[in-house]
Amino acid sequence: MKIKPIYLYGVLVLLVIVVLIIATQQSGSTVPEEKVITDQQIPDDEIHTPFKSKEPPTRDNVSPNFKHKLEMLEKAVKENPGDTLSLREYADLLAAAHKKQESLAYYKKILEADPTRIDIRFSLSYVYYSLGDLKNAEDQTKQILVLEPDNTNAQYNLGAINASLGNKEKAKEIWAKIAKEHPNEEVGIKALESINMLK
Repeated sequence: MKIKPIYLYGVLVLLVIVVLIIATQQSGSTVPEEKVITDQQIPDDEIHTPFKSKEPPTRDNVSPNFKHKLEMLEKAVKENPGDTLSLREYADLLAAAHKKQESLAYYKKILEADPTRIDIRFSLSYVYYSLGDLKNAEDQTKQILVLEPDNTNAQYNLGAINASLGNKEKAKEIWAKIAKEHPNEEVGIKALESINMLK
């Protein structure tokens, strides 16, 4: 008995379809979904604009406006080192441009002129923390709390620093106090979420 090719092709097509269905069902449940970086995760500013076009970051693809602004601020700071507004803007741009180490000197110059600048101490604390210098981040945060003992953002940051240092119980204690005293505020909600993440 001779089998017609049309039947053979039909059986082969049916087998391929069955194999594809089985493979799709199995891979759907076991293969983890790839995480993709989206434009929404990249800050929407002139520093990071080139990265939205999927170009690799280089010094050549930095926005000309940003380069010019950075150069003008650097010039203004050199010409008038007592201008804390230009110092602050320059330090902020350096930090945003991933030149955090360089930004530290300019933040410190502002503090030399006015050691009570809590905004600068927050910036310093953040930069130190992001550089992994938890000791200096903690010192700046404690200085904020000396100047403003009720500053809940500084209290929260102190909890985060303690958690990073491995002092989880101290972090929970700080955050629990914030969550209890400010249950409906953003900082209180964030503190409660942070406690739950440490468990």
